Amino acid sequence: MNKKTVKPTEEAKATKATAAKAKTAPKAKKPAKPDKPRVLYVAAEVNPFSQTGGLGEVASSLPVAVNGTGKAEMAVVTPLYACVGEKYRKDFEFICHINVPVAWRSQYAGLFRYVYRGVTHYFIDNEYYFKRDKLYGYFDDAERFAFFTRAVLELMPYMDFKPNILHVNDWHTALVPIYYKLYYMYREEYADIKTIVTIHNIEYQGKYDGNLLEDVFGISGFQYFTLEWGGCVNLLFGAIAYSDMVTTVSETYAEELKTPEHACGLQDAINRFADKLTGIVNGIDTEVYDPSRAPALFAHYDAKDRSGKVQNKLALQKLLGLPERADVPMITMVSRLASHKGLDILKGAMPRIISEDVQFVLLGTGEPEYEGYFSDLERSCPDKVRALIKFDPSMSQKLFAAGDIYMMPSRSEPCGLGQMMAMRYGTIPIVRNVGGLNDTVREGENGNGFIASEYTADSLAAATKRALEMFRDKEKWEALVDRAMNEDLSWKVSGEKYIALYKKILGI
Repeated sequence: MNKKTVKPTEEAKATKATAAKAKTAPKAKKPAKPDKPRVLYVAAEVNPFSQTGGLGEVASSLPVAVNGTGKAEMAVVTPLYACVGEKYRKDFEFICHINVPVAWRSQYAGLFRYVYRGVTHYFIDNEYYFKRDKLYGYFDDAERFAFFTRAVLELMPYMDFKPNILHVNDWHTALVPIYYKLYYMYREEYADIKTIVTIHNIEYQGKYDGNLLEDVFGISGFQYFTLEWGGCVNLLFGAIAYSDMVTTVSETYAEELKTPEHACGLQDAINRFADKLTGIVNGIDTEVYDPSRAPALFAHYDAKDRSGKVQNKLALQKLLGLPERADVPMITMVSRLASHKGLDILKGAMPRIISEDVQFVLLGTGEPEYEGYFSDLERSCPDKVRALIKFDPSMSQKLFAAGDIYMMPSRSEPCGLGQMMAMRYGTIPIVRNVGGLNDTVREGENGNGFIASEYTADSLAAATKRALEMFRDKEKWEALVDRAMNEDLSWKVSGEKYIALYKKILGI
């Protein structure tokens, strides 16, 4: 068979010449590695500006700890809610305003800057979305946080802080890594940014009907399969899939998330991406939660001189109309009144607990069933029980300081901060061995608390009885309180772990 000779076209000749030249040309230099991590921490709430739970505490204290090392730099961006006080707003610096795409809409977004405790905070303003009585729980939350996350990315070029890591938290900010990978990562001003998502509580995932994908989130329907989990758009799953790293708030919780019991339907997704999952236990802000200077306390004290602690107990008893007795063990509890906080087994254990010579003071709001139960218990045991059905941060610190024992019988607890705050104030926690409670509380010869190993009223009642028995042995009790108050519960160790993670993801 005769072979047909084909002469190369001019285009082919040029391509061949270019290829030959490329072989001898020097290779393009890789982008220089950053000198240190520069992290933009994206959070739907930040204490003291806005807070409903532990996320607000972490978003406030972790950046302070990280910046304090000098090994990394963090800035925070959050919505400008109506609850942000005038005492802060009056010093805000206005930077700019732009229009932000929210699917087919174009919405105003203002950017303000404020430095608090050495950390730069950026606030994104839009009164239509954020001038409301609450932070969450509205019919249009999907649109509100789609706007916020898109605004974060659109406003980044206007910030005087260029991050190399975007660290987002829970479903409210989950669209940041998704939008980044879909629309921003190939733009020059957004190049070489890594993304991390932290799961604070996997119960809340941001589940929405697929019809919202284009109309609210502004994402092509062709991307549905990358965001679908359990027959709907699942924003937290999307963030897990799209982010470079996934963290959660304790080592034990990271393992629990691989199981159906704790993962709320996402266990298969967690196991699929297990290679990028890390558990780092939270710390607490030891400057804010400091019994030697906290302004809410009746009297100040520290680990060396605890004489002020009993003064707090007596003052709280007087304030609440309880018998003023220094010798009675006071059990305190600050909690959302929800079933996963262990209130069902606490109800079962309470008859045995209050049959002892104790006082029990509860602070919190939540499900009507539990609000009613503890209010009724106060009416039936007026000399032993007080149910403070309200949200009161100042009162919570009074309870941490006045209590001898802190009740935290959670069915699930990703990290938990209450047990650490209690120990900081010399109040001994009774907990379940789950999540971060398992990583921070131990029982035994060198323990710092008491553990109910089973999720039953009997186990909780037994742990409480052990605590009350030790309370009567003053020498052992004082040694226990001493160990608890001297625990390093700060962000020092955990902050260093985050910095190590940031450096790992950047390859530095």
